[in-house]
Amino acid sequence: MLLLFETAAGFALFKVLKEKKLEEAEDLASDFATLEAAQKVVKLKAFSKFENTTEALAAATALVDSKLSKGLKKFLKKHVDEDEKLAILDKKLGSIVQEKLGLNVLWSNQVLELSRGIRSQLTGLISGLAGADLRPMSLGLSHSLSRYKLKFSPDKVDTMIVQAIGLLDDLDKELNTYAMRVREWYGWHFPEMTKIVTDNIQYAKCVVFMGTREKSAGMDFSGILEEEVEGALKAAAQVSMGTDISESDLDNIKDLAHQVIALSEYRGQLFEYLKNRMAAVAPNLTVLVGELVGARLIAHAGSLVNLAKQPASTVQILGAEKALFRALKTKHETPKYGLIYHASLIGQSQPKYKGKISRVLAAKCALAIRVDALGDTGDATVGVEARQKVEARLRQLEGKLLGAEAGTAKGKEQPAKYDKARQGATPALATAPKAYNADADAPAEKKEKKDKKKKAEEPAEEAEEEAPKAKKAKKEKKEKAEAAAEENGKADKKEKKKKKKGGDE
Repeated sequence: MLLLFETAAGFALFKVLKEKKLEEAEDLASDFATLEAAQKVVKLKAFSKFENTTEALAAATALVDSKLSKGLKKFLKKHVDEDEKLAILDKKLGSIVQEKLGLNVLWSNQVLELSRGIRSQLTGLISGLAGADLRPMSLGLSHSLSRYKLKFSPDKVDTMIVQAIGLLDDLDKELNTYAMRVREWYGWHFPEMTKIVTDNIQYAKCVVFMGTREKSAGMDFSGILEEEVEGALKAAAQVSMGTDISESDLDNIKDLAHQVIALSEYRGQLFEYLKNRMAAVAPNLTVLVGELVGARLIAHAGSLVNLAKQPASTVQILGAEKALFRALKTKHETPKYGLIYHASLIGQSQPKYKGKISRVLAAKCALAIRVDALGDTGDATVGVEARQKVEARLRQLEGKLLGAEAGTAKGKEQPAKYDKARQGATPALATAPKAYNADADAPAEKKEKKDKKKKAEEPAEEAEEEAPKAKKAKKEKKEKAEAAAEENGKADKKEKKKKKKGGDE
């Protein structure tokens, strides 16, 4: 039996001298404790050395993907006979070798233990391969393989996008918190300014530039505020009801305002960086949904490749998982959109069309993402065409298509035929609806049984119909007899009264 062993230097084929040792996996560790003991178990039969790093990388990537490379195929054909057993560590690779080369392949846990033993004494078992040579080969191959697996390209690293959008969201939260604190803190001194200056960054700049409200009258705010806002601010400062603050308080407020301005400037730089990264990594997705929504989709999926694996239906509701599972649990309507809702195309549409547009946009996004992740071109032609189609669909839904674009029928329109039944406020159907006949769908045997059952039930039904009639007649006869008896009784009473009157006289 032979054993295939892969190293960073090349392919090695070992002959197993003691095949019974494979059955005793527990004792293999002691057999490979020393080089002399290992040479009694296995012996090197053939070794194919890689000529360069490129060949080594090609062989390693094929082994990682469980594929049979050309070099390995030639090596096995040359050194392995059809009668011999071949032990291979990878089960998938073993099945491919067995199918393509017709060899008797074996893979098991015992083969794994044997491979571990060979690895521990590899430099001694393979003559001419020193440990000093093997270590740099393994290191170089591992680096090359890592780059290949990551498909390393400085312009195509989506990890930077994930980190940038995460930092951008954190900055927005911090900016909002700091700006609210500046407003609340400075509001004790100048409360009217909160309603006059609505923008947080302009508010912070005014605080730094103005200081106390008394100084506002002689200052020029043209570089920060508009003329109308500046006039309102100066007028409010003259009649403000705020309290006075000390210089140390003002210094602390100014320091916080400086932090807000600095964070705002850094956020602008980070957004420009994110725009450039998105244009390089996912240009088609950026054209469709914008930089922020596209970056959030990538971050939510983990990477651009993971997002490319998702179908359009998943892209549509990505970010609304909580609402989806709640709807499924309570048997309510599922959400129509997730993160994609913030795209400009959905924002342009009317509320009743948002669901339809989100579905169309998600379908186009799924195609654009796959082109960005797996395509070789760096332009955004697919995204531009997809956006035009989504916009055309939006116009169609909102009824903005011209007659020529809508495709009107050629020639003069023919009047419809007169139908009396279809005139009036509620016109009838053009053809009377047909009732469903269950007997027509039933098989012949069932029909016969049904007919027999009907015939058997007919006399019983007739008897049931006659029984109420007889009861009714009997009841009427009884009522007539009772009525006649009452009349006779009344007549007898009258005669008795007459006789009694005659006797008294």
